[in-house]
Amino acid sequence: MAKVRILHDRVANQIAAGEVIERPAAVVKELVENALDAGATRIEVEFRHGGRSLMRIEDNGQGMSRDDALLALERHATSKIVEAADLDRLASYGFRGEALPSIASVSRFLMQTREAGSDVGSEILVNGGKFVHVRECGRPVGTRIEVTHLFNSVPARRKFLKTDATEAAHIVHCVRLYALACPRTAFTLIEDGRVIFRSPECSTLEERVTEIFGRQIAESLVPVACAEPGLRLTGLIGRPGVGRSTRHEMIVFVNARPVDSRTLNYALIESYSESLPKGRYPLAFVFFECDPASVDVNVHPAKREIRFRSEPQVRSFVIRSVLQTLRQGAEPARMDPPRPVGEQATAVSAPVPMPVPSRALPSPPASAAHGPVPLSSPPRAAFAPAGTGTAATAASMPPATPPPVPAATAVPAWTFVGLAHGTFALFETAAGIVLLDRRAAHERVWYERLREQFRAGAVPSQRLLLPVPLELDAIAAALLLDRLAFLRTHGFDVAEFGRNFFRIEGLPAWMEPADAEPFLRDLIGGFRDGSIPDRDTDLARDVLARLAAAKAIKLPNAGEDQVRALVAQLFGTRSPLTSPAGRPTYIELNHAELARRFQR
Repeated sequence: MAKVRILHDRVANQIAAGEVIERPAAVVKELVENALDAGATRIEVEFRHGGRSLMRIEDNGQGMSRDDALLALERHATSKIVEAADLDRLASYGFRGEALPSIASVSRFLMQTREAGSDVGSEILVNGGKFVHVRECGRPVGTRIEVTHLFNSVPARRKFLKTDATEAAHIVHCVRLYALACPRTAFTLIEDGRVIFRSPECSTLEERVTEIFGRQIAESLVPVACAEPGLRLTGLIGRPGVGRSTRHEMIVFVNARPVDSRTLNYALIESYSESLPKGRYPLAFVFFECDPASVDVNVHPAKREIRFRSEPQVRSFVIRSVLQTLRQGAEPARMDPPRPVGEQATAVSAPVPMPVPSRALPSPPASAAHGPVPLSSPPRAAFAPAGTGTAATAASMPPATPPPVPAATAVPAWTFVGLAHGTFALFETAAGIVLLDRRAAHERVWYERLREQFRAGAVPSQRLLLPVPLELDAIAAALLLDRLAFLRTHGFDVAEFGRNFFRIEGLPAWMEPADAEPFLRDLIGGFRDGSIPDRDTDLARDVLARLAAAKAIKLPNAGEDQVRALVAQLFGTRSPLTSPAGRPTYIELNHAELARRFQR
Protein backbone atom coordinates (compact mmCIF):
# COMPACT_ATOMS: atom_id res chain seq x y z
CA MET A 1 0.00 0.00 0.00
CA ALA A 2 1.32 3.48 -0.91
CA LYS A 3 2.46 5.74 1.91
CA VAL A 4 0.33 8.69 2.98
CA ARG A 5 1.65 12.05 1.79
CA ILE A 6 0.55 15.64 1.42
CA LEU A 7 -0.51 16.63 -2.09
CA HIS A 8 1.40 19.32 -3.90
CA ASP A 9 -0.45 22.65 -3.88
CA ARG A 10 -0.80 22.62 -7.68
CA VAL A 11 -2.41 19.16 -7.62
CA ALA A 12 -4.71 20.16 -4.76
CA ASN A 13 -5.77 23.27 -6.67
CA GLN A 14 -6.54 21.22 -9.79
CA ILE A 15 -8.66 18.84 -7.70
CA ALA A 16 -10.47 21.82 -6.19
CA ALA A 17 -10.98 23.17 -9.70
CA GLY A 18 -12.84 19.97 -10.54
CA GLU A 19 -15.42 20.85 -7.89
CA VAL A 20 -15.72 24.57 -8.63
CA ILE A 21 -14.80 25.01 -12.32
CA GLU A 22 -17.02 22.69 -14.33
CA ARG A 23 -17.16 24.80 -17.50
CA PRO A 24 -16.25 28.33 -18.69
CA ALA A 25 -19.48 29.75 -17.25
CA ALA A 26 -18.32 28.69 -13.78
CA VAL A 27 -15.19 30.86 -14.20
CA VAL A 28 -17.34 33.83 -15.18
CA LYS A 29 -19.66 33.20 -12.23
CA GLU A 30 -16.84 33.21 -9.67
CA LEU A 31 -15.16 36.31 -11.09
CA VAL A 32 -18.40 38.28 -11.47
CA GLU A 33 -19.23 37.44 -7.84
CA ASN A 34 -15.81 38.76 -6.77
CA ALA A 35 -16.42 41.96 -8.74
CA LEU A 36 -19.81 42.49 -7.09
CA ASP A 37 -18.34 41.82 -3.65
CA ALA A 38 -15.68 44.45 -4.41
CA GLY A 39 -18.44 47.05 -4.82
CA ALA A 40 -18.29 47.33 -8.61
CA THR A 41 -20.94 49.45 -10.30
CA ARG A 42 -19.69 48.58 -13.80
CA ILE A 43 -18.72 45.08 -14.92
CA GLU A 44 -17.57 44.12 -18.39
CA VAL A 45 -17.37 40.47 -19.45
CA GLU A 46 -15.73 39.41 -22.70
CA PHE A 47 -15.22 35.89 -24.02
CA ARG A 48 -14.22 34.13 -27.21
CA HIS A 49 -14.97 30.68 -28.61
CA GLY A 50 -17.39 29.81 -25.84
CA GLY A 51 -14.83 30.81 -23.22
CA ARG A 52 -12.23 28.26 -24.31
CA SER A 53 -9.71 30.75 -25.65
CA LEU A 54 -10.49 33.88 -23.60
CA MET A 55 -12.57 35.16 -20.69
CA ARG A 56 -12.00 38.69 -19.46
CA ILE A 57 -13.82 40.20 -16.49
CA GLU A 58 -13.10 43.86 -15.71
CA ASP A 59 -14.67 45.94 -12.95
CA ASN A 60 -14.40 49.33 -11.25
CA GLY A 61 -14.46 47.88 -7.74
CA GLN A 62 -12.08 48.71 -4.92
CA GLY A 63 -9.18 46.68 -6.30
CA MET A 64 -6.35 45.07 -4.33
CA SER A 65 -2.83 45.85 -3.22
CA ARG A 66 0.11 43.76 -4.45
CA ASP A 67 0.20 41.71 -1.24
CA ASP A 68 -3.54 41.09 -1.22
CA ALA A 69 -3.47 40.05 -4.87
CA LEU A 70 -0.75 37.48 -4.15
CA LEU A 71 -2.61 36.22 -1.09
CA ALA A 72 -5.82 35.85 -3.12
CA LEU A 73 -4.06 33.20 -5.21
CA GLU A 74 -3.34 31.05 -2.16
CA ARG A 75 -5.71 28.32 -1.04
CA HIS A 76 -8.14 29.09 1.79
CA ALA A 77 -7.53 32.84 1.41
CA THR A 78 -10.53 35.18 1.57
CA SER A 79 -11.42 38.64 2.78
CA LYS A 80 -15.07 37.81 3.39
CA ILE A 81 -15.07 35.68 6.52
CA VAL A 82 -12.77 35.36 9.53
CA GLU A 83 -14.38 32.64 11.63
CA ALA A 84 -17.06 29.97 11.20
CA ALA A 85 -19.67 32.15 12.89
CA ASP A 86 -19.42 34.56 9.95
CA LEU A 87 -21.21 31.98 7.81
CA ASP A 88 -24.36 32.83 9.78
CA ARG A 89 -24.32 36.45 8.64
CA LEU A 90 -22.97 36.35 5.11
CA ALA A 91 -23.54 39.49 3.08
CA SER A 92 -21.29 38.57 0.14
CA TYR A 93 -21.54 36.25 -2.85
CA GLY A 94 -18.18 34.54 -2.41
CA PHE A 95 -16.56 33.31 0.79
CA ARG A 96 -14.81 30.00 0.14
CA GLY A 97 -11.49 31.41 -1.11
CA GLU A 98 -10.88 28.60 -3.64
CA ALA A 99 -11.92 30.21 -6.91
CA LEU A 100 -8.81 32.16 -7.97
CA PRO A 101 -6.18 29.47 -7.25
CA SER A 102 -8.43 26.81 -8.81
CA ILE A 103 -8.90 28.84 -12.00
CA ALA A 104 -5.19 29.70 -12.18
CA SER A 105 -4.25 26.02 -11.86
CA VAL A 106 -6.10 25.00 -15.05
CA SER A 107 -5.49 28.02 -17.32
CA ARG A 108 -3.23 30.91 -18.22
CA PHE A 109 -4.32 33.46 -15.62
CA LEU A 110 -3.49 37.19 -15.83
CA MET A 111 -4.66 39.59 -13.11
CA GLN A 112 -4.20 43.36 -13.09
CA THR A 113 -5.50 45.26 -10.08
CA ARG A 114 -5.11 48.63 -8.38
CA GLU A 115 -6.64 49.97 -5.20
CA ALA A 116 -7.56 53.59 -4.51
CA GLY A 117 -4.66 55.61 -3.15
CA SER A 118 -2.01 53.61 -5.02
CA ASP A 119 -0.10 55.22 -7.91
CA VAL A 120 0.43 51.97 -9.83
CA GLY A 121 -1.30 48.64 -10.11
CA SER A 122 -0.02 45.09 -9.84
CA GLU A 123 0.11 42.47 -12.59
CA ILE A 124 0.36 38.75 -11.81
CA LEU A 125 0.68 36.05 -14.45
CA VAL A 126 0.14 32.37 -13.57
CA ASN A 127 0.30 29.56 -16.13
CA GLY A 128 -1.08 26.17 -15.14
CA GLY A 129 -0.58 26.92 -11.47
CA LYS A 130 3.01 28.19 -11.85
CA PHE A 131 3.86 31.86 -11.24
CA VAL A 132 5.42 33.47 -14.33
CA HIS A 133 5.87 37.05 -13.16
CA VAL A 134 4.69 39.67 -10.66
CA ARG A 135 5.25 43.31 -11.69
CA GLU A 136 3.82 46.79 -11.65
CA CYS A 137 1.37 48.00 -14.28
CA GLY A 138 -0.72 51.03 -15.05
CA ARG A 139 -4.50 50.76 -14.83
CA PRO A 140 -7.51 52.55 -13.26
CA VAL A 141 -8.87 51.55 -9.86
CA GLY A 142 -10.44 48.13 -10.05
CA THR A 143 -9.52 44.65 -11.26
CA ARG A 144 -9.08 43.05 -14.66
CA ILE A 145 -8.70 39.27 -14.97
CA GLU A 146 -7.99 37.40 -18.20
CA VAL A 147 -8.34 33.63 -18.32
CA THR A 148 -7.06 32.00 -21.51
CA HIS A 149 -6.50 28.41 -22.68
CA LEU A 150 -8.91 26.99 -20.10
CA PHE A 151 -8.26 23.32 -19.21
CA ASN A 152 -5.13 23.11 -21.38
CA SER A 153 -3.33 21.54 -18.41
CA VAL A 154 -6.17 19.01 -17.97
CA PRO A 155 -7.14 18.02 -21.55
CA ALA A 156 -9.52 15.32 -20.30
CA ARG A 157 -11.72 18.03 -18.81
CA ARG A 158 -11.58 20.05 -22.05
CA LYS A 159 -12.99 17.11 -24.01
CA PHE A 160 -16.17 17.21 -21.96
CA LEU A 161 -17.02 20.78 -22.98
CA LYS A 162 -19.97 21.23 -25.31
CA THR A 163 -20.03 23.21 -28.55
CA ASP A 164 -18.93 26.85 -28.52
CA ALA A 165 -22.55 27.94 -28.97
CA THR A 166 -23.72 25.94 -25.95
CA GLU A 167 -20.87 27.08 -23.70
CA ALA A 168 -21.42 30.68 -24.84
CA ALA A 169 -25.10 30.38 -23.99
CA HIS A 170 -24.26 29.26 -20.46
CA ILE A 171 -21.97 32.28 -20.03
CA VAL A 172 -24.65 34.64 -21.32
CA HIS A 173 -27.23 33.09 -19.01
CA CYS A 174 -24.87 33.40 -16.03
CA VAL A 175 -24.14 37.08 -16.66
CA ARG A 176 -27.81 37.84 -17.14
CA LEU A 177 -28.66 36.12 -13.86
CA TYR A 178 -26.32 38.42 -11.96
CA ALA A 179 -27.53 41.42 -13.94
CA LEU A 180 -31.03 40.48 -12.81
CA ALA A 181 -29.86 40.06 -9.21
CA CYS A 182 -28.08 43.45 -9.21
CA PRO A 183 -30.10 45.93 -11.30
CA ARG A 184 -28.07 48.83 -9.86
CA THR A 185 -24.91 47.52 -11.55
CA ALA A 186 -24.25 48.16 -15.25
CA PHE A 187 -23.23 45.07 -17.21
CA THR A 188 -21.61 44.73 -20.63
CA LEU A 189 -21.17 41.37 -22.34
CA ILE A 190 -18.96 40.92 -25.40
CA GLU A 191 -18.75 37.72 -27.44
CA ASP A 192 -16.05 37.30 -30.11
CA GLY A 193 -15.55 41.06 -30.29
CA ARG A 194 -19.25 41.87 -30.63
CA VAL A 195 -21.32 43.53 -27.90
CA ILE A 196 -24.32 41.29 -27.37
CA PHE A 197 -25.62 42.67 -24.11
CA ARG A 198 -25.27 46.12 -22.57
CA SER A 199 -27.46 46.96 -19.62
CA PRO A 200 -27.18 50.27 -17.78
CA GLU A 201 -28.48 50.66 -14.27
CA CYS A 202 -32.19 49.85 -14.09
CA SER A 203 -34.59 51.37 -11.62
CA THR A 204 -37.11 48.50 -11.60
CA LEU A 205 -37.04 44.75 -11.88
CA GLU A 206 -39.57 44.91 -14.72
CA GLU A 207 -37.12 46.92 -16.84
CA ARG A 208 -34.32 44.45 -16.22
CA VAL A 209 -36.51 41.41 -16.96
CA THR A 210 -37.71 42.98 -20.21
CA GLU A 211 -34.14 43.78 -21.19
CA ILE A 212 -32.76 40.36 -20.30
CA PHE A 213 -35.53 37.89 -21.11
CA GLY A 214 -37.55 39.79 -23.70
CA ARG A 215 -40.88 41.52 -23.95
CA GLN A 216 -42.81 38.30 -24.64
CA ILE A 217 -41.98 36.95 -21.20
CA ALA A 218 -42.22 40.31 -19.40
CA GLU A 219 -45.77 40.90 -20.64
CA SER A 220 -46.93 37.59 -19.19
CA LEU A 221 -45.79 38.42 -15.63
CA VAL A 222 -47.44 40.08 -12.64
CA PRO A 223 -45.68 41.59 -9.59
CA VAL A 224 -45.64 39.84 -6.22
CA ALA A 225 -44.78 41.60 -2.96
CA CYS A 226 -45.58 39.99 0.41
CA ALA A 227 -43.93 40.16 3.82
CA GLU A 228 -44.21 38.53 7.22
CA PRO A 229 -41.94 38.94 10.26
CA GLY A 230 -38.46 37.89 9.11
CA LEU A 231 -39.61 36.86 5.60
CA ARG A 232 -40.15 38.81 2.39
CA LEU A 233 -41.00 37.76 -1.17
CA THR A 234 -40.85 40.16 -4.13
CA GLY A 235 -40.46 39.82 -7.87
CA LEU A 236 -42.51 38.78 -10.88
CA ILE A 237 -44.53 35.61 -11.43
CA GLY A 238 -46.45 34.25 -14.41
CA ARG A 239 -50.13 34.86 -14.88
CA PRO A 240 -52.51 31.91 -14.41
CA GLY A 241 -52.35 29.65 -17.43
CA VAL A 242 -48.85 30.76 -18.49
CA GLY A 243 -46.49 27.82 -18.09
CA ARG A 244 -43.46 26.05 -19.52
CA SER A 245 -42.55 22.40 -19.93
CA THR A 246 -39.32 22.84 -17.90
CA ARG A 247 -38.19 24.81 -14.85
CA HIS A 248 -35.55 26.82 -16.70
CA GLU A 249 -37.56 30.05 -16.50
CA MET A 250 -38.35 29.60 -12.81
CA ILE A 251 -35.51 31.64 -11.27
CA VAL A 252 -35.13 32.13 -7.54
CA PHE A 253 -32.88 34.46 -5.56
CA VAL A 254 -32.29 34.13 -1.82
CA ASN A 255 -30.90 37.30 -0.25
CA ALA A 256 -30.01 38.42 -3.81
CA ARG A 257 -28.03 35.21 -4.49
CA PRO A 258 -29.20 33.10 -7.49
CA VAL A 259 -29.67 29.61 -6.12
CA ASP A 260 -31.31 26.27 -6.78
CA SER A 261 -33.67 25.68 -3.86
CA ARG A 262 -35.93 22.64 -3.91
CA THR A 263 -38.03 24.15 -1.12
CA LEU A 264 -38.77 27.34 -3.06
CA ASN A 265 -39.14 25.56 -6.40
CA TYR A 266 -41.70 23.08 -5.09
CA ALA A 267 -43.53 25.83 -3.25
CA LEU A 268 -43.90 27.75 -6.52
CA ILE A 269 -45.04 24.65 -8.39
CA GLU A 270 -47.58 23.77 -5.70
CA SER A 271 -48.93 27.34 -5.75
CA TYR A 272 -49.86 26.87 -9.42
CA SER A 273 -51.51 23.47 -8.98
CA GLU A 274 -54.92 25.01 -9.80
CA SER A 275 -53.59 27.42 -12.45
CA LEU A 276 -51.44 25.09 -14.58
CA PRO A 277 -51.96 21.51 -15.76
CA LYS A 278 -49.78 18.80 -14.33
CA GLY A 279 -46.34 18.73 -15.93
CA ARG A 280 -46.27 22.49 -16.58
CA TYR A 281 -44.08 24.88 -14.60
CA PRO A 282 -44.68 28.56 -13.83
CA LEU A 283 -42.62 31.53 -14.94
CA ALA A 284 -41.05 33.17 -11.91
CA PHE A 285 -38.34 35.71 -11.10
CA VAL A 286 -38.66 35.95 -7.34
CA PHE A 287 -36.45 37.37 -4.60
CA PHE A 288 -36.79 35.74 -1.20
CA GLU A 289 -35.28 37.60 1.74
CA CYS A 290 -34.73 36.26 5.24
CA ASP A 291 -32.31 36.46 8.13
CA PRO A 292 -28.90 35.19 6.84
CA ALA A 293 -28.62 33.08 9.98
CA SER A 294 -31.72 31.10 8.93
CA VAL A 295 -30.24 29.85 5.66
CA ASP A 296 -27.15 27.69 5.06
CA VAL A 297 -25.35 28.65 1.83
CA ASN A 298 -22.37 26.40 2.51
CA VAL A 299 -23.80 23.04 1.39
CA HIS A 300 -22.44 22.96 -2.18
CA PRO A 301 -18.87 23.52 -3.51
CA ALA A 302 -20.13 25.93 -6.17
CA LYS A 303 -22.64 27.61 -3.79
CA ARG A 304 -25.52 26.55 -6.05
CA GLU A 305 -27.71 24.92 -3.43
CA ILE A 306 -28.88 26.18 -0.06
CA ARG A 307 -30.74 24.81 2.93
CA PHE A 308 -33.24 26.60 5.16
CA ARG A 309 -33.28 26.00 8.89
CA SER A 310 -37.10 26.04 8.87
CA GLU A 311 -38.15 24.75 5.46
CA PRO A 312 -41.87 24.22 6.31
CA GLN A 313 -42.17 27.87 7.38
CA VAL A 314 -40.51 29.11 4.16
CA ARG A 315 -42.61 26.80 1.99
CA SER A 316 -45.93 27.81 3.55
CA PHE A 317 -45.05 31.52 3.34
CA VAL A 318 -44.18 31.32 -0.36
CA ILE A 319 -47.35 29.37 -1.16
CA ARG A 320 -49.52 31.88 0.70
CA SER A 321 -47.81 34.81 -1.01
CA VAL A 322 -48.14 33.43 -4.53
CA LEU A 323 -51.74 32.30 -4.07
CA GLN A 324 -52.68 35.69 -2.64
CA THR A 325 -51.15 37.40 -5.68
CA LEU A 326 -52.83 35.08 -8.17
CA ARG A 327 -56.22 35.54 -6.51
CA GLN A 328 -56.00 39.32 -6.27
CA GLY A 329 -56.89 39.94 -9.86
CA ALA A 330 -54.11 38.32 -11.88
CA GLU A 331 -56.20 37.87 -14.99
CA PRO A 332 -55.16 35.29 -17.58
CA ALA A 333 -52.78 36.73 -20.16
CA ARG A 334 -54.42 37.62 -23.43
CA MET A 335 -53.57 35.87 -26.65
CA ASP A 336 -52.57 38.46 -29.22
CA PRO A 337 -52.37 37.54 -32.88
CA PRO A 338 -48.86 37.29 -34.36
CA ARG A 339 -47.66 40.67 -35.54
CA PRO A 340 -46.12 41.40 -38.91
CA VAL A 341 -42.35 40.97 -38.97
CA GLY A 342 -41.73 44.68 -39.25
CA GLU A 343 -43.46 45.33 -35.93
CA GLN A 344 -41.56 42.74 -33.90
CA ALA A 345 -38.82 45.05 -32.69
CA THR A 346 -41.24 47.51 -31.13
CA ALA A 347 -44.25 45.48 -30.06
CA VAL A 348 -43.80 41.76 -29.71
CA SER A 349 -46.91 40.11 -28.35
CA ALA A 350 -46.78 37.29 -25.87
CA PRO A 351 -48.64 34.21 -27.12
CA VAL A 352 -49.61 32.24 -24.06
CA PRO A 353 -49.56 28.43 -23.84
CA MET A 354 -53.28 27.89 -23.60
CA PRO A 355 -54.85 24.43 -24.05
CA VAL A 356 -53.70 23.46 -27.51
CA PRO A 357 -56.39 23.00 -30.16
CA SER A 358 -55.94 20.27 -32.70
CA ARG A 359 -57.53 18.21 -35.33
CA ALA A 360 -60.27 15.65 -35.22
CA LEU A 361 -59.45 12.35 -36.87
CA PRO A 362 -60.95 12.06 -40.36
CA SER A 363 -63.81 9.69 -40.88
CA PRO A 364 -62.69 6.47 -42.56
CA PRO A 365 -64.49 4.77 -45.42
CA ALA A 366 -67.71 2.93 -44.74
CA SER A 367 -65.77 -0.33 -44.67
CA ALA A 368 -63.93 0.82 -41.59
CA ALA A 369 -66.59 -0.58 -39.31
CA HIS A 370 -65.91 -4.09 -40.66
CA GLY A 371 -62.13 -4.22 -40.57
CA PRO A 372 -58.89 -2.36 -40.07
CA VAL A 373 -58.11 0.50 -42.43
CA PRO A 374 -54.81 2.14 -43.36
CA LEU A 375 -54.10 5.34 -41.45
CA SER A 376 -55.13 8.27 -43.56
CA SER A 377 -53.01 11.40 -43.86
CA PRO A 378 -53.54 13.98 -41.14
CA PRO A 379 -55.95 16.77 -42.01
CA ARG A 380 -54.30 20.11 -42.65
CA ALA A 381 -54.92 23.28 -40.74
CA ALA A 382 -57.51 25.60 -42.15
CA PHE A 383 -55.96 27.70 -44.92
CA ALA A 384 -57.18 31.13 -46.00
CA PRO A 385 -56.75 32.85 -49.36
CA ALA A 386 -53.62 34.95 -49.64
CA GLY A 387 -53.98 38.26 -47.87
CA THR A 388 -56.78 37.11 -45.56
CA GLY A 389 -55.24 34.47 -43.32
CA THR A 390 -52.03 33.21 -41.82
CA ALA A 391 -51.23 30.26 -44.07
CA ALA A 392 -50.81 29.42 -47.71
CA THR A 393 -53.73 28.11 -49.72
CA ALA A 394 -54.54 24.46 -49.58
CA ALA A 395 -53.89 24.13 -53.28
CA SER A 396 -50.25 24.96 -52.74
CA MET A 397 -49.76 22.15 -50.25
CA PRO A 398 -48.07 18.91 -51.29
CA PRO A 399 -50.15 15.79 -50.82
CA ALA A 400 -49.51 13.95 -47.58
CA THR A 401 -49.35 10.21 -48.20
CA PRO A 402 -47.53 8.48 -45.36
CA PRO A 403 -47.01 4.73 -45.66
CA PRO A 404 -49.98 2.79 -44.29
CA VAL A 405 -49.44 1.07 -40.98
CA PRO A 406 -50.05 -2.68 -41.18
CA ALA A 407 -52.90 -3.94 -39.06
CA ALA A 408 -51.89 -5.73 -35.90
CA THR A 409 -55.24 -6.87 -34.53
CA ALA A 410 -58.68 -7.54 -35.95
CA VAL A 411 -61.33 -5.00 -35.01
CA PRO A 412 -63.41 -6.47 -32.16
CA ALA A 413 -67.15 -6.86 -32.43
CA TRP A 414 -68.22 -4.26 -29.89
CA THR A 415 -71.74 -2.79 -29.71
CA PHE A 416 -71.68 0.96 -29.19
CA VAL A 417 -73.78 2.14 -26.26
CA GLY A 418 -72.89 5.83 -25.84
CA LEU A 419 -70.47 8.46 -24.55
CA ALA A 420 -69.73 9.25 -20.92
CA HIS A 421 -68.43 12.70 -19.92
CA GLY A 422 -67.48 13.33 -23.54
CA THR A 423 -64.22 11.42 -23.09
CA PHE A 424 -65.14 7.79 -22.66
CA ALA A 425 -67.02 5.56 -25.11
CA LEU A 426 -69.04 2.68 -23.67
CA PHE A 427 -69.42 -0.60 -25.55
CA GLU A 428 -71.25 -3.84 -24.84
CA THR A 429 -69.40 -7.05 -25.64
CA ALA A 430 -70.19 -10.75 -25.41
CA ALA A 431 -67.93 -10.98 -22.35
CA GLY A 432 -69.08 -7.81 -20.56
CA ILE A 433 -68.53 -4.07 -21.15
CA VAL A 434 -65.64 -1.96 -22.48
CA LEU A 435 -64.74 1.65 -21.66
CA LEU A 436 -62.62 3.31 -24.35
CA ASP A 437 -60.53 6.39 -23.48
CA ARG A 438 -61.00 8.41 -26.66
CA ARG A 439 -58.04 10.71 -25.98
CA ALA A 440 -55.64 7.83 -25.36
CA ALA A 441 -56.89 6.10 -28.51
CA HIS A 442 -56.48 9.26 -30.61
CA GLU A 443 -52.95 9.73 -29.27
CA ARG A 444 -51.99 6.16 -30.22
CA VAL A 445 -53.33 6.62 -33.76
CA TRP A 446 -51.66 10.00 -34.22
CA TYR A 447 -48.39 8.82 -32.69
CA GLU A 448 -47.98 5.92 -35.11
CA ARG A 449 -49.09 8.06 -38.04
CA LEU A 450 -46.58 10.81 -37.25
CA ARG A 451 -43.79 8.37 -36.49
CA GLU A 452 -44.18 6.81 -39.94
CA GLN A 453 -44.15 10.27 -41.53
CA PHE A 454 -41.00 11.24 -39.66
CA ARG A 455 -39.18 8.04 -40.57
CA ALA A 456 -40.21 8.30 -44.22
CA GLY A 457 -39.19 11.95 -44.41
CA ALA A 458 -42.64 12.79 -45.76
CA VAL A 459 -43.83 15.49 -43.38
CA PRO A 460 -46.31 17.84 -45.09
CA SER A 461 -45.82 21.43 -44.05
CA GLN A 462 -47.58 24.76 -44.40
CA ARG A 463 -45.92 28.08 -45.15
CA LEU A 464 -47.14 30.99 -43.01
CA LEU A 465 -47.88 34.35 -44.58
CA LEU A 466 -47.35 36.06 -41.21
CA PRO A 467 -44.37 34.53 -39.38
CA VAL A 468 -44.83 33.87 -35.67
CA PRO A 469 -42.23 35.64 -33.48
CA LEU A 470 -40.26 33.60 -30.97
CA GLU A 471 -38.00 35.26 -28.40
CA LEU A 472 -35.79 33.00 -26.26
CA ASP A 473 -33.16 33.22 -23.57
CA ALA A 474 -29.53 32.66 -24.53
CA ILE A 475 -29.31 28.93 -23.74
CA ALA A 476 -32.61 28.09 -25.43
CA ALA A 477 -31.57 30.09 -28.51
CA ALA A 478 -28.28 28.16 -28.76
CA LEU A 479 -30.12 24.85 -28.44
CA LEU A 480 -32.54 25.88 -31.17
CA LEU A 481 -29.76 27.01 -33.51
CA ASP A 482 -28.02 23.66 -33.13
CA ARG A 483 -31.20 21.81 -34.11
CA LEU A 484 -32.68 23.89 -36.91
CA ALA A 485 -31.83 21.20 -39.48
CA PHE A 486 -33.56 18.51 -37.38
CA LEU A 487 -36.67 20.67 -37.06
CA ARG A 488 -36.66 21.46 -40.78
CA THR A 489 -36.80 17.78 -41.68
CA HIS A 490 -39.83 17.41 -39.43
CA GLY A 491 -41.95 20.16 -40.92
CA PHE A 492 -40.79 23.27 -39.02
CA ASP A 493 -39.23 26.23 -40.81
CA VAL A 494 -37.59 28.48 -38.21
CA ALA A 495 -35.28 31.35 -39.18
CA GLU A 496 -32.93 33.35 -36.98
CA PHE A 497 -33.92 37.01 -36.87
CA GLY A 498 -31.47 38.68 -34.53
CA ARG A 499 -29.80 37.72 -31.29
CA ASN A 500 -32.04 35.21 -29.46
CA PHE A 501 -34.94 36.14 -31.75
CA PHE A 502 -36.52 33.85 -34.36
CA ARG A 503 -39.37 33.73 -36.84
CA ILE A 504 -41.49 30.62 -37.28
CA GLU A 505 -42.14 30.69 -41.04
CA GLY A 506 -43.47 27.19 -41.64
CA LEU A 507 -45.21 24.45 -39.65
CA PRO A 508 -46.20 20.80 -40.01
CA ALA A 509 -49.62 20.53 -41.59
CA TRP A 510 -51.14 19.10 -38.42
CA MET A 511 -50.32 22.18 -36.33
CA GLU A 512 -52.28 25.41 -36.03
CA PRO A 513 -50.17 28.61 -36.25
CA ALA A 514 -51.40 29.72 -32.82
CA ASP A 515 -49.91 26.55 -31.29
CA ALA A 516 -46.45 26.99 -32.80
CA GLU A 517 -44.81 29.19 -30.17
CA PRO A 518 -45.79 27.16 -27.05
CA PHE A 519 -45.04 23.85 -28.79
CA LEU A 520 -41.55 24.94 -29.82
CA ARG A 521 -40.86 26.19 -26.30
CA ASP A 522 -41.83 22.76 -24.97
CA LEU A 523 -39.66 21.12 -27.61
CA ILE A 524 -36.67 23.25 -26.64
CA GLY A 525 -37.36 22.35 -23.03
CA GLY A 526 -37.02 18.69 -24.03
CA PHE A 527 -33.68 19.41 -25.72
CA ARG A 528 -32.56 21.32 -22.66
CA ASP A 529 -33.35 18.69 -20.03
CA GLY A 530 -32.11 15.81 -22.18
CA SER A 531 -35.47 14.08 -22.68
CA ILE A 532 -34.98 14.52 -26.44
CA PRO A 533 -31.54 12.99 -27.16
CA ASP A 534 -28.95 14.70 -29.34
CA ARG A 535 -27.21 11.78 -30.96
CA ASP A 536 -29.95 9.16 -31.37
CA THR A 537 -32.05 10.51 -34.24
CA ASP A 538 -34.54 7.62 -34.19
CA LEU A 539 -35.21 8.08 -30.49
CA ALA A 540 -35.47 11.86 -30.94
CA ARG A 541 -38.07 11.32 -33.67
CA ASP A 542 -39.97 8.96 -31.41
CA VAL A 543 -40.06 11.52 -28.59
CA LEU A 544 -41.09 14.24 -31.05
CA ALA A 545 -43.94 12.05 -32.30
CA ARG A 546 -45.10 11.52 -28.71
CA LEU A 547 -45.13 15.27 -28.02
CA ALA A 548 -46.86 16.01 -31.31
CA ALA A 549 -49.51 13.35 -30.75
CA ALA A 550 -50.32 14.75 -27.32
CA LYS A 551 -50.61 18.28 -28.74
CA ALA A 552 -52.55 17.36 -31.87
CA ILE A 553 -55.58 15.97 -30.10
CA LYS A 554 -58.84 17.80 -29.53
CA LEU A 555 -61.81 15.60 -28.82
CA PRO A 556 -64.67 16.55 -31.13
CA ASN A 557 -68.31 15.75 -30.56
CA ALA A 558 -68.61 12.25 -31.89
CA GLY A 559 -71.45 10.04 -32.97
CA GLU A 560 -71.51 6.28 -33.37
CA ASP A 561 -69.87 6.35 -36.82
CA GLN A 562 -66.94 8.47 -35.63
CA VAL A 563 -66.38 6.31 -32.55
CA ARG A 564 -66.47 3.12 -34.63
CA ALA A 565 -64.00 4.68 -37.05
CA LEU A 566 -61.71 5.50 -34.14
CA VAL A 567 -61.85 1.90 -32.91
CA ALA A 568 -61.02 0.68 -36.41
CA GLN A 569 -58.04 3.02 -36.63
CA LEU A 570 -56.88 2.11 -33.12
CA PHE A 571 -56.82 -1.60 -33.91
CA GLY A 572 -54.99 -0.82 -37.13
CA THR A 573 -51.99 0.33 -35.09
CA ARG A 574 -49.15 -1.82 -33.83
CA SER A 575 -49.91 -1.30 -30.13
CA PRO A 576 -53.64 -0.66 -29.69
CA LEU A 577 -53.68 -1.49 -25.97
CA THR A 578 -51.83 1.58 -24.71
CA SER A 579 -51.29 5.24 -25.53
CA PRO A 580 -47.75 6.47 -26.36
CA ALA A 581 -47.40 7.43 -22.68
CA GLY A 582 -48.23 3.88 -21.58
CA ARG A 583 -51.79 4.54 -20.38
CA PRO A 584 -54.43 1.94 -21.33
CA THR A 585 -56.60 2.91 -24.27
CA TYR A 586 -59.52 0.86 -22.95
CA ILE A 587 -60.51 -1.31 -20.01
CA GLU A 588 -62.83 -4.30 -20.05
CA LEU A 589 -65.06 -5.48 -17.24
CA ASN A 590 -66.25 -9.06 -17.77
CA HIS A 591 -69.41 -10.60 -16.35
CA ALA A 592 -67.58 -12.10 -13.38
CA GLU A 593 -66.07 -8.73 -12.41
CA LEU A 594 -69.43 -7.00 -12.76
CA ALA A 595 -71.09 -9.67 -10.61
CA ARG A 596 -68.38 -9.28 -7.96
CA ARG A 597 -68.77 -5.49 -7.92
CA PHE A 598 -72.54 -5.80 -7.40
CA GLN A 599 -72.05 -8.61 -4.86
CA ARG A 600 -74.11 -11.05 -6.87
